Parts: sequence; C-alpha cells; structure tokens
Amino acid sequence: MTEELLVEQQGCVLVLTLNRPGALNAVTPDMIAGIAAGLDTASRDPTTVALVLRARGRAFCAGADLKAARERSGADPTGRAEAAFLDAFRRTVTALRMAPFPVVAAVQGLAVAAGIELVLACDLVVAAESAAFGDAHANYGLLPGGGSSVLLPRRIGVSRAKYLAFTGESVPAATMRDWGLVDVLAPDATFDARLDALLARLANNSPLGLRRMKRLIDDGLDQPIEVALRNELVASDAHRHSHDRNEGLAAFAQKRRPIFKGV
Repeated sequence: MTEELLVEQQGCVLVLTLNRPGALNAVTPDMIAGIAAGLDTASRDPTTVALVLRARGRAFCAGADLKAARERSGADPTGRAEAAFLDAFRRTVTALRMAPFPVVAAVQGLAVAAGIELVLACDLVVAAESAAFGDAHANYGLLPGGGSSVLLPRRIGVSRAKYLAFTGESVPAATMRDWGLVDVLAPDATFDARLDALLARLANNSPLGLRRMKRLIDDGLDQPIEVALRNELVASDAHRHSHDRNEGLAAFAQKRRPIFKGV
C-alpha cells in the first residue's frame, strides 16, 4: 500500500506495521491512508479473525510528524491542510476502534500523542517491558485530535489521564498494565512469542463469534443493563442459526477441532 506501512496477511490475521523507524514512526498522511485501506480490506473478509498494529524500530509511534505539520501550516496559512490531516487521522482512529473484529496493538518502544491514540483505538494491548506510554501533547503546546482526551480517562481513570495530559510524562509499560491500558506485558526477548501465542488463541475461535462478542461488549457499555441483557438474548438467538455455532457444538461432540467459516 505504501512504503510507510507494511501489510502482511498471516492466515486469518492481518498485520499492519508502521515503517518509518528513522522518524520514530511519526504519523503521515500516507501512513493514515494505508491503515484505512488495510482495515477496509480486512473488514470485507468474513474470515478475518483479528488485525494487528505494530511498528519497526525503537518506537511504536512518537506522534504526528511535527516537521511536516509546520510545513503544512507554512504552505497553507488558512489551516485547511492541517485540518484535513487531523480529520483523516480522526476518521482512521475511529474506524480502527469500530472495526468488527478484535484489533491488537503490539507495542515496543515509545507510544505517545498520536501513538497512544492509535493504541487506545485497539481492543487489546500487548507491550514489551521496555515500552512506554504518554500523552505528550502538552510538551509542544498541542491539543489531541485523535481521541486521547476522551478515551484515555475511560481506559485508565480520570485522574491518571489528567496526570499524563498535564505533565506530558511517559510512563513504563508495567505501570500502564497496573493502570489498565496494557493487557499483556512481555519481556523484550519473548515479546514476539507472547504476541504469536495470543494471535493463535484468537485464530482458533470463530470469526463470527468474535465479531458478535465485540459488538455486544462495546454496545452494552453505553446502554442500561436491562437493555444490554435483552440485546444479548436477541444476538444469542440469531447466532443459534449460524454455521460457526453449530460447527462448534458438532466439533465438541466429535472431540475434534472445529472448522469455522465466519458465517
């Protein structure tokens, strides 16, 4: 799709790799377009089990490319070019968050500003022990445009989110695990193995089941409990007629591994 984003299909998992290691994977328009295109392709394939977002080099993502932002502002004093960039980034982050399947952030190194906003758009976060996370917008007099002011307090709590936003400090992955952002913390030497193990577990499950489970959880968070419970019953009744549900029961009875089709 673009040299700034590597795309690899690993069975039923699509892996998108940020590929600007010399610039600490700072976000560019081409990178945003590549993520959006990869996500669109994966979303149209019912057999997709998960999407992984990771990066090459010593940083996951150090935020937006501030040098490019200055150039855009200089070339277009009206601010339309910068507004277009932020709108594209916001739409892509939202699309990641609303993806029908699980999205996994695989974080090695620094994830700040736009980097942590990409992480916040993911359902699960696997981090190396050497990774660190922060908001960092305050360090340069900037405001977030990809959702960190809204999503970070919901993920780690209001006071902790304010601490990161106000100080611009980056905190270790181990702290972020305790705060609720990191789901799997792995030694650097075994990071890839831990990530592969998680993906293997996802790949063994029904793509349709994972999609419907994600939707139930996400929708239920903003609904009254009784409404969410009723919706769960409706979804379960619809799921009763699916191939994957019946295949799972048949495989259990026959003591074999199920062959799911995502339908």
